[in-house]
Amino acid sequence: MDSHAHIDDASFDEDRAQVLERAARAGVQQLVVPGIDAASWPRIAALCQRHAGLAPAFGLHPLFLAQHRPEHLDALRTWLHERNPVALGEIGLDFYVEELDQELQHYYFDAQLALAREFDLPVIVHARRAVEEVVLTLRRFPGLRGVVHSFAGSSQQAERLYDMGFLLGIGGPVTYPRAKRLRQLVATMPIEHLLLETDAPDQPNAGHQGERNEPLRMLDTLTVVAELRGEPCEAVAATTTANARRLFGLPEPH
Repeated sequence: MDSHAHIDDASFDEDRAQVLERAARAGVQQLVVPGIDAASWPRIAALCQRHAGLAPAFGLHPLFLAQHRPEHLDALRTWLHERNPVALGEIGLDFYVEELDQELQHYYFDAQLALAREFDLPVIVHARRAVEEVVLTLRRFPGLRGVVHSFAGSSQQAERLYDMGFLLGIGGPVTYPRAKRLRQLVATMPIEHLLLETDAPDQPNAGHQGERNEPLRMLDTLTVVAELRGEPCEAVAATTTANARRLFGLPEPH
């Protein structure tokens, strides 16, 4: 299962059905599709109705701060109430892009964490160059659960997230041999806190730099993770899929 794929992205408009078919044939039969701004929610909802195995999440992503308006938080509450998404996301903090107003990011992040608690939904969290601040913020909302996607923090930060009931999303970056800290973490972390993802069309695997990423590539990530852990691919696939289904409340595919 791909726990994080932006399959609604325009780069898939010409061949989305074929991309999903390739993934399904290879065993990647379920995908969680996170929203990034209010304009993305109707598109994601329509896609998830059209294609079996797609599950929607709705949220306001920090990278798209310029598109967000305070009234979108009211709209999000309505979408959460009426559309039954599997998660609230993608939300979070991004301190990599310096021109993004950190105070405004916090405004939307905090408000969405409060909504997640109100609706008892897991959150899908973006934390680029902001893992420590994300951990501190999540601590102010006890009882939340979710995943920090594309995790790039320390083992100590990871342990604090486990203690709060959070999982780590691992994708393309772990396939790069230079990602030594991440690879060491993935080799030794408790597998019950591990989710696999692609972040398609972004974060392509080693050997595919510059290419559009797609859910099928998660199998390469799975192979690397299994090798790092010294475990069979089938066991890692079964456990990480079960983790994702448990977090997002998803049934097994028909």
